[in-house]
Amino acid sequence: MELHAITDDRKPVEDLVRSIIAIQDEVDYIHIRERSKSAADILKLLELISEGGVDKQKLVMNGRVDIALFSNIHRVQLPSCSFSPKQVRARFPHLHIGRSVHSLEEALQAEKDDADYVLFGHVFETDCKQGLKGRGVSLLSEIKQRISIPVISIGGMTPAKLREMKQAGSDGIAVMSGIFSSDDPLEAARRYSRKLKEIQYEKAL
Repeated sequence: MELHAITDDRKPVEDLVRSIIAIQDEVDYIHIRERSKSAADILKLLELISEGGVDKQKLVMNGRVDIALFSNIHRVQLPSCSFSPKQVRARFPHLHIGRSVHSLEEALQAEKDDADYVLFGHVFETDCKQGLKGRGVSLLSEIKQRISIPVISIGGMTPAKLREMKQAGSDGIAVMSGIFSSDDPLEAARRYSRKLKEIQYEKAL
């Protein structure tokens, strides 16, 4: 299972740079999701993390296809209200495209629209979506059975829930506040990566 860390749009650029550089070896992908920041701020962020040795192949631009193209980042995450994957791929076929989905219907459409994977959530209740009930593991399982592209799960992910995600067929998990809102993002990321390795080891036995 892949581990995706998604920035929480709560930190100034300098603090976020330190967190991203710290966790880079513990996660598979880092999604830059900074909706309140200007393009100039995000470009500065990308420049600083590049100087800090972060592999550009690990970066996913959330919603900002323009910045991905400008910065030569080949992975983008499209919100459900954004362009369709088909529209983006027609213009920029080199991009690896994820689509955020919240229902079976949206997941089916994303696959039809040629998304490379879907980010499904929120599975469990989460501080990022206060007051909204989680969509549940059963819907995740149904989506996995109905589409052939990978499904990454998001929403209320804790290390204790990763085994359940694996059993439901999830191809990975995405974590926002559980890592970036932590007092120690590195240690938080390590807790997730250790649990994923433990689960993989169990499966190999």
